[in-house]
Amino acid sequence: MDYKSSGVDIEAGYRSVELIKDYVKSTNRAEVLGGLGGFSGAFSLKGIKDMDDPVLLSGTDGVGTKIKLAFIMDKHDTIGIDCVAMCVNDVACAGGEPLYFLDYIACGKNYPEKIAAIVKGVAEGCKQAGAALIGGETAEHPGLMPEDEYDLAGFAVGVADRKDIIDGSSIKAGDALVGIASSGVHSNGFSMIRRIFRMDEQSLSRYYDDLGCSLGEALLKPTIIYVKALKELKQAGIKVKGCSHITGGGFYENIPRMLPDGVRARVRRDSFEVPPILRLTQAEGKVEDHMMYNTYNMGLGMVLAVDSTDADAAVRAIEKAGEKAYIVGETVSGEKDVEIC
Repeated sequence: MDYKSSGVDIEAGYRSVELIKDYVKSTNRAEVLGGLGGFSGAFSLKGIKDMDDPVLLSGTDGVGTKIKLAFIMDKHDTIGIDCVAMCVNDVACAGGEPLYFLDYIACGKNYPEKIAAIVKGVAEGCKQAGAALIGGETAEHPGLMPEDEYDLAGFAVGVADRKDIIDGSSIKAGDALVGIASSGVHSNGFSMIRRIFRMDEQSLSRYYDDLGCSLGEALLKPTIIYVKALKELKQAGIKVKGCSHITGGGFYENIPRMLPDGVRARVRRDSFEVPPILRLTQAEGKVEDHMMYNTYNMGLGMVLAVDSTDADAAVRAIEKAGEKAYIVGETVSGEKDVEIC
C-alpha cells in the first residue's frame, strides 16, 4: 500500500507547484519576502510605517456554485479572478488597499494542468487588484469529492489609515449614490440560475444575439475588481462616505449595510443599464423584480455614497479607471433601508 493507491498523488502535487510558479511570481510586490514553497508567506509591513494609524482589513470568500459552470465548460482560467474579486472588493469597500492574497483549492484528484489554470486566474485577479499571491494550498480529497471536481476559496489582507476607512458614518440625507457597473452576474445567485437554465454543454454553448456570446460565456464572465476605481477616487480627492459591494442579497441586503440610522437610500432603476444576461435570466425564469434585486447586482457591482457636489467628479474618476459609472440615486431621511423606484 502507498499513498498514491489511496488516492493522493504526491508527484502530481509537485508538478502543480512547478506549473504555477511563474503565475505566482508575476504578482510579486516589493514587500514579498522569500519565494514559493515555504510553510508560510512573508510580507514586510515596512511600507505602511508612515501611516498615522494603520489598520489591517481582511476578507475571505469563495465563488459559490458558479464553479459548476467551470466544470461543465471545462474552463478553469477565470474562476480564480472571481475568487480574488469577492475578497479584495470587500477590502476595498472599507477603504483598504489589498496587500496580499492566499488561495485554497480542494479537489477530488490533482490534475496539475487544471490546478495551474485555476491559479493562473487567481494570479490575474491579484494583478488586477495590485495584491501579491504569497501562498496557498491544494488539497486532494479522494473519496470525499468526485475526481473531476474542486472547490476554491481565498483570503485577502489589506491596509488603510484609520482616517481613510469607509464606514458610512458620515452619510446624510441629500448625498448622491454612484453605481459602478458590473460585468454581469458576477459570483452570486447561481443556485437560481442553475434552476432556470439547463446546465449541460449543449445549453451553455447556445449563442444568443442579445448576449453577443454563448450562454456559458456570459455566465462565466469574471467578477469585476474595483480596487483601481476606488483608488482613483481617492487620488482625485473625492471622499467616499459609504460603499456597498453588491453580492449575495443584492440591493436589499447590501446597500443598507453602509447606511447610518435615520438614512434611507433611494435608487432609480432607470438610471443604469441592466446587463442582457440578467434580463434573460429574469425572462426565462419568470422572476419577479423584487426577487431579482434581492438576489443579483442587476448591473451595479458597487454602490457608493458621496457628497452631491462630488457626484459628477466621482463618475469621471471611475471612468478614468476604466469602469462605467452612473449617478443612480440619493439618500433621504427615513428608516435605514433601500427603495428602488
